[in-house]
Amino acid sequence: MTLAITGGTGFVGQTLLDLAAGQAVKALARRLPPPRDGVEWVQGDLHDRAALARLVDGVQAVIHVAGVVNAADVAEFDRANVEGTIALMEAARAAGVGRFIFVSSLSAREPDLSRYGGSKAKAEAAVKASGLDWTIVRPPAIYGPRDREMFELFRAASMGLVPVPAGGRASLIHVEDLARLLLALVDAPDAVGQTYEPDDATPQGWAHGDMARALGEAVGHKVRVLGLPPFVLRMAARLDTALRGGKAKLTMDRVGYMTHPDWVCSPQGAPPASLWRPAIATSEGMKATADWYRGKGWIK
Repeated sequence: MTLAITGGTGFVGQTLLDLAAGQAVKALARRLPPPRDGVEWVQGDLHDRAALARLVDGVQAVIHVAGVVNAADVAEFDRANVEGTIALMEAARAAGVGRFIFVSSLSAREPDLSRYGGSKAKAEAAVKASGLDWTIVRPPAIYGPRDREMFELFRAASMGLVPVPAGGRASLIHVEDLARLLLALVDAPDAVGQTYEPDDATPQGWAHGDMARALGEAVGHKVRVLGLPPFVLRMAARLDTALRGGKAKLTMDRVGYMTHPDWVCSPQGAPPASLWRPAIATSEGMKATADWYRGKGWIK
């Protein structure tokens, strides 16, 4: 079986390609990366119809990972996350590819809280109406080597102070566990038409303070947890945007869903244990991730 993958140069996509070693893969990329064994790179993006046709030609399944997490407005989110997904599905249908695995986000569960979550919810609706043999995966917060989003919290922990939203709980998943699930879904007929919320199997997820302390243990520091109320997070988002512009990690849109108290994966949404279960304990995964960051010189 040959797979088509979008987002192959990103955090999740690179791990997916690592675990798919030995399997034939075609991967979409705006700029062609260095050659990689077993991977045929297709240059283009989700709005390049010719590139999408080349991507899905001769494949049996699509794993759609690519998406935008930061954008200036609703139109930009929708163009990337909704219109891009629809264009890819149209290419898959035209090529006779039935199996379509869509990586959404837990934020789609509360689409009114953020533009990002709203765009993912719209994309999910399009996937469900596509007529393809679809499966939707809604990951919670993803961490692991190469990540630059959760990295900000690891770096904060290495400096002894971790700011988190006051109150609330969230689920976590290691990127390798997520990638293993995506590959397992390719040939899983019972998963067709299902929406899954995979996590690290921690009951009721992680209280934000407990997660911060776990990050401290991972980097080898005792940390102080700083619970930030919504108005402080909004002020911080304005400052980050002013300082880093389009590269800001904390945006007003992110504050919208960060301050929601419940980002815990539903036990009813867990993939069946016969198909997949998390293999990486979060304490061990965090420690290995911190070691990777340290090895790259990202943290001390």
